[in-house]
Amino acid sequence: MKSIIGEFKKFIMRGNVIDMAVGIIIGGAFTKIVNSMVADVLMPPLGLLLGQVDFSNWFIVLKDGANGTGHYATMEAAQAAGATTLNLGLFLNAVISFLIVAFCVFLLIKAINKLNTKEEAAVTITTKKCPFCCTEIPLEAKKCPHCTSELK
Repeated sequence: MKSIIGEFKKFIMRGNVIDMAVGIIIGGAFTKIVNSMVADVLMPPLGLLLGQVDFSNWFIVLKDGANGTGHYATMEAAQAAGATTLNLGLFLNAVISFLIVAFCVFLLIKAINKLNTKEEAAVTITTKKCPFCCTEIPLEAKKCPHCTSELK
């Protein structure tokens, strides 16, 4: 039992697991921001441009409710009447939210990759390994200070 607990502790303390947990937590918070941006910032002007369409109430009644007439002003009214609805507007909001999140992640990864390539380019190689004793020596060395071998 102790070995399983030890292995589990080692697994949890690995950098990748902690990084993933932080990413999930930040992703959850970021999702709320993106959903608000889609529902509160992007969709109202888009609905206005398309003739005052409120996408959150864009739905199709598939089956009337027990006390419904077939025409409902809002999706909430249809669902309160017991109608079965196909909620196209909510789906459209979800698709736009996904595209925004995917684009933000793309930009983030692109920026991280750009930073990584700059760091790699900044590293200059100043040493080489001696082919005889595998000790790190300066690039300009003609003789290995460790094994005194002649270098080419």
